Amino acid sequence: MSKINFLTTPYADRASDVRLYDAARRRRGAGEDEAVPAAFAKRLIAGENPVRVWREFRGLAAKELAAKSGIKGPYLSQIETGKREGTLGVMARIAEALGVTLDDLSSAPLTGDRS
Repeated sequence: MSKINFLTTPYADRASDVRLYDAARRRRGAGEDEAVPAAFAKRLIAGENPVRVWREFRGLAAKELAAKSGIKGPYLSQIETGKREGTLGVMARIAEALGVTLDDLSSAPLTGDRS
């Protein structure tokens, strides 16, 4: 019985991956999702501050993002450098200005290796 499980499990994983891939392509095609260049994704994975990464990805100067978010430039700088945490309201305004979700701005480490 373990031989059958060993033989079928990789195929089940592949089918699941194909379904996830197809769903992601549909979301992207419908404009519900966007592609992020590998260089930016690697910065996020490496733990760089997501506010700064997304701001730079969007091509905004810190001063522009601060103004769009209704906060002062020094406060944004402190958030980006990790000296201060933004309140939930401030982070929601930053997320809206960047066109991302609050989850996208979470700096929680990524876990759960899919190997």
